[in-house]
Amino acid sequence: MFGLSNSIRVFLAVEPVDLRKSFNGLHGVVLDRLKEDPCSGALYVFTNRRRNRIKTLYWDGTGMWVAIKRLEQGCFTWPQGVGESEKLALAPEALALLLDGVDLKQGSFKPWYQR
Repeated sequence: MFGLSNSIRVFLAVEPVDLRKSFNGLHGVVLDRLKEDPCSGALYVFTNRRRNRIKTLYWDGTGMWVAIKRLEQGCFTWPQGVGESEKLALAPEALALLLDGVDLKQGSFKPWYQR
């Protein structure tokens, strides 16, 4: 994965998103559901219902990036029951752990994780 600065803001969309959406579709989700500005320089993270894919949207000042990660087995741990909020702010280090197969709640690797 590309490097994440410690100063970048990261927002997770709590509810699953149709990951067939690309730049424009995810841009709309950020505006309508997350009530954020997609061009603010924050990284927006989305997952599908099965939680085996993650898609990110990021504006770098000159253009929009979309990146996706698909797991070959297992699923990502995703926050649930965070109240009324459609999004969850996350530290860049926590996102790195989530992408690397760490269960953020338990603080341990998921069973499917291999080094």
